[in-house]
Amino acid sequence: MNNTYKNVKLASLNGLGRTTVRVGDLEVGNGLTVIGGPCSVESEEQLLETAVRVKQAGADMLRGGVFKPRTSPYSFQGLGLKGLKVLEKAKDITGLPIVSEVLDTRDVRWVSDYVDVIQIGARNMQNFSLLKEVGKTRKPVLLKRGMQSTLEEWLNSAEYILKEGNPDVILCERGIRTFETYTRNTLDLSAVPALKELTHLPVIVDPSHGTGKASLIEPMSLASVASGADGLIIEVHRDPSQALSDKDQALTPDQFSELVRKARIVHSTMEGLV
Repeated sequence: MNNTYKNVKLASLNGLGRTTVRVGDLEVGNGLTVIGGPCSVESEEQLLETAVRVKQAGADMLRGGVFKPRTSPYSFQGLGLKGLKVLEKAKDITGLPIVSEVLDTRDVRWVSDYVDVIQIGARNMQNFSLLKEVGKTRKPVLLKRGMQSTLEEWLNSAEYILKEGNPDVILCERGIRTFETYTRNTLDLSAVPALKELTHLPVIVDPSHGTGKASLIEPMSLASVASGADGLIIEVHRDPSQALSDKDQALTPDQFSELVRKARIVHSTMEGLV
């Protein structure tokens, strides 16, 4: 590893084999893991219908936000505990493990009772108190890249979690903020092969936040898989036009199903080229 990464010790590749993170019967980092679901849990009916459709499409895990860090304090902030109970019901029905974000150190312990993977969002990538708290749990952590963060800063954030004794960290590239305004963010796919040179941790990609445009999600998902990503996390809503958050970057269940089909073909093809 480059000397500039000398403080990255536990996340460093250091001649180690690649880490896989076990989530139930899944191993993230072994094959292609696809996570799908709505940006926000809005109601029981909305979430359960979407969860069933996501399962039918071939997803491996269900995502759903119940605490939403919104730019405006007047925007929908999520359902909190009520949303977690809806996610728990969706898991009982579909069997899909649950991925959901936590924002506050005070919520980590009880949120862990409901979710299978704790998500740390881009805005909290350097919330070191929160990183330490999730590091004390034994739940896998999905750590998103900060919107203006370097790879070194990102890996040092992972280091905070690992140092507390939690080895199960999944890195998620979700786009960085640049001067480009056509897309919501600039999806940095060079980060995927770069991280494969720097760390043993699995790397997935979020093309929903990475582009902010539904029309770009499928091509960037396929490019992510071709670049070596271990998985994808995609926003799916039963009716994107009615979504309470991020409606422009949500796919319909049918669009998601077609994306999953193509992504698995690309993954198989890339494995055949090795």
